[in-house]
Amino acid sequence: MGKMVDIGWWDLLVGFTILVIPIFIFSFYKVKLNKDLIISVTRMIIQLFLVAVYLEWIFEQNSAWINTLWVLIMVIIGAATVVKRVALSWKHFLVPLLLAGFISIFIIDAFLLGLVIKPDYFFDARYFVPITGMVLGNSLNHNIVGLTAWFDGLSKQRELYYFLLTNSGSKRQAMLPFIQDALKKGLNPMLATMSVMGLISLPGMMTGQILGGASPGVAIKYQVMIMLAIFVGCTLTLILSILFSKKKLVDEFGNLKSFR
Repeated sequence: MGKMVDIGWWDLLVGFTILVIPIFIFSFYKVKLNKDLIISVTRMIIQLFLVAVYLEWIFEQNSAWINTLWVLIMVIIGAATVVKRVALSWKHFLVPLLLAGFISIFIIDAFLLGLVIKPDYFFDARYFVPITGMVLGNSLNHNIVGLTAWFDGLSKQRELYYFLLTNSGSKRQAMLPFIQDALKKGLNPMLATMSVMGLISLPGMMTGQILGGASPGVAIKYQVMIMLAIFVGCTLTLILSILFSKKKLVDEFGNLKSFR
């Protein structure tokens, strides 16, 4: 495999001109997203370059304490983002979502790094940080979709919830269809992505490894394990977020509390 081709700074600037397409579409249809687009792209650039500098330092130190602290910070930011995006009460739902994130990452990292990849050093930044980041990043997106569906369903169909509660006499049975809907809406996009992977797209991690010089065979094995870890991580994070949040949402008699 040849050496990876670098992207020059001028070429990178040229690459930004492709944003003319969405800017034109938003302007033509009078969709007020151009400001959000510019802010998002600017934040992305600043954050990624700062993280690149920081990751260089993390990789040099390769300390278990520093790497673990970085992962904890990612979990906290992820939980806070979910609370904000789903419009929940910070006081009641931040801690349950933090617990869900911590437990999911602990299980996934222990399994993937401890039993499958088995690096010489468990907390090796080259594996520990990016793999955890990929699982967390995907869990964040699907958690937002699933929790939004769950809370919206309970908010808009309170009568159905109380009907099921009255007729079944069980909080679990009354909550079941809302949890089922949340899991379906939160995880169906991931299942769809996995079902066509390799047919209509090459996954990001596999592409990155191939561009970095790894053989396609090695890249494929890593991609398969990462996708399995991501899906299980998304599933665990979502169901634990629901179960932990449910304690803050329903009182001992099954009555729904205010959650937004």
